[in-house]
Amino acid sequence: MVNLGDIIPDFSAKTTQGDIKFHEWVGDSWCILFSHPNAFTPVCTTELGRVAHLVPEFRSRNVKVIGCSCDAVPVQDKWIEDISSYAELPTTDFPFPIIADESRSLAVTLGMIDPEEKDKDGLPVTCRAVFVIDPSKKLRLLILYPATTGRNFDEILRVVESLQLTDAKKVATPADWKSGDSVMIQPTVTDEEAKELFPQGFTTTKVPSGKGYIRLTPQPQL
Repeated sequence: MVNLGDIIPDFSAKTTQGDIKFHEWVGDSWCILFSHPNAFTPVCTTELGRVAHLVPEFRSRNVKVIGCSCDAVPVQDKWIEDISSYAELPTTDFPFPIIADESRSLAVTLGMIDPEEKDKDGLPVTCRAVFVIDPSKKLRLLILYPATTGRNFDEILRVVESLQLTDAKKVATPADWKSGDSVMIQPTVTDEEAKELFPQGFTTTKVPSGKGYIRLTPQPQL
């Protein structure tokens, strides 16, 4: 199991796009590694189809995407035909690789095993995990979903945008923030520093405590 801030261990894997060494494959990009329980299942098909449509959005933000399940590569290759048909993908070249973790070694290392979900042979399968990994290979976000709940990958894209922005600027993103919305100045920044850092200005919300910690400023450009 890995925790936020940990370096994701390097590993070698077979994928639908050939063998990879994970750190080398990620390179200087951000990465979304996400697991799913099984090929030829309904929710997983909708998820991978949605991610395939979002790949251009992720690429424009320097993000690589890679899936993972316990299915063998030939099984995944055949399933990709169904995903492409269901999602009405514009090309037969599937836009991201899927790891074949048949031994479940990666799933165990990263804590992706769902003990409640088993394959036809009674072996546990991967849950719906999402790992957002930065270019230094550090884990920045981890979300685990049950098998019955499909993921909202627009939210994952939003998280990446927030992480990239807040890494570069001394801001934080409030609840329900979307790219282009106002952001919050970090509490460690003084008002004097904020005037220099945010020339567009900022507003301070009055609260009963009298503390001026809620400061909003237009989203700065990266």
